[in-house]
Amino acid sequence: MRPALILTAAVFAAFGAFSLYAMWQVGYFGIWQAGMASVGAWQLLLDFVITSLLLLGFMARDARQTGRKLWPYALITVVAGSFGPMLYLLLRPSGRSDFTAAAVAASR
Repeated sequence: MRPALILTAAVFAAFGAFSLYAMWQVGYFGIWQAGMASVGAWQLLLDFVITSLLLLGFMARDARQTGRKLWPYALITVVAGSFGPMLYLLLRPSGRSDFTAAAVAASR
């Protein structure tokens, strides 16, 4: 298993556990409400939305090039944020794409 894939799996597991804890504490909508509580929180929320849209663009291009279906990962991204792109990377068939190469380069 490649180091970048191991790192992605570890982040997915750790962040998934933390996200479940956060939803248990405040609920799904409570997380969104906290993201709208102040100007600083709005900045983080908008940054998250912009980053998610950029990642969706990379995933769309890669999905077209590799013949993968985008919609499940796009839906997960809209509902659960970074879990969509992480799953897209984790479930990618062997071989590299521009998206995977960019993710590996960003992790260095």
